[in-house]
Amino acid sequence: MQDMIAKQQNLPLINVAVAVIQRKDGHVLLAERPYGKESTGFWEFPGGKFELGEDAEQAIARELYEELGIKFNEAYPWIRFNYIYPDKIVRLHVYRVFTWKGEPFGREGQRISWQNPDAVTVSPLLPANNKILQAITLPLIYALTNINQGSMIKLMARLTYVLEQGVRLMQVRTRHMNSEQLIQIMRAVVNLAHHYGAKILMDGNESAVLKSGADGIHLQAKQLMKTYTRPCTQLLSASCHNASELARASALRANIVLLSPVCSTPTHPNVPGMGWRKFNDLASNLPMPVYALGGLDSNHLETAMRHSAHGIALSSKI
Repeated sequence: MQDMIAKQQNLPLINVAVAVIQRKDGHVLLAERPYGKESTGFWEFPGGKFELGEDAEQAIARELYEELGIKFNEAYPWIRFNYIYPDKIVRLHVYRVFTWKGEPFGREGQRISWQNPDAVTVSPLLPANNKILQAITLPLIYALTNINQGSMIKLMARLTYVLEQGVRLMQVRTRHMNSEQLIQIMRAVVNLAHHYGAKILMDGNESAVLKSGADGIHLQAKQLMKTYTRPCTQLLSASCHNASELARASALRANIVLLSPVCSTPTHPNVPGMGWRKFNDLASNLPMPVYALGGLDSNHLETAMRHSAHGIALSSKI
């Protein structure tokens, strides 16, 4: 599909490997384009064009050593997307790096800077990097929870406990509730979550999501396949199980995808999981972060990331 777009635009397609180097405090490394190179003075994530015979990981290894003098311990495949410039289409193969050998410095005389991805202070940025910055702020754990009618005091207490455990992204399912109750409860949930710096995604219709103040809407697979226009919410999350659903999510410019089931689950024991190999095949070419879902726990996070997942989605009882 991406090659077809490049041919239709009659522009050359250039493969570029990109590394998001991230410290434990969440700050990421940005580097200034060196003097004498194209787009001199612009800031970007480190990386560069593939050389003949290289794949993305090999290109990143070479570029990080040439530009910064470091060697990564492991590079996790993440997202892949095209950015169209007036004279070319750049396909960015983005990997995440959390540990490395050596202390990074500008081997080509370029400035480097550790930046908070939520508040970048260096400029100007190459425009393709904005998508990466938006996606990298998503946490590694995506919590799923059901909220039913009941005591608001107990609900807020349980939600507070979950937020204090570090959950910063939560999908809230609110089935079998009338719209007035739903909006009232969700406003309280959203206000509490925002106090902790967490984002709330809500199942349901777009109107209810907007009235509640939630950060985005989550579309179940059936709803996704009947949706042709992107909802007017800040974030769009979608449940997917196959290539056609992933294609629809991509066409709608979803910010987040839940891909499942990776393994069989207690609630659907007769449904076989797709396994990590198929998960990787489906997730490896997507332009948005993918969370692995289905029969997983926190011990699967490392495995998920090695197979092109941004993180994992887990049920959280409230």
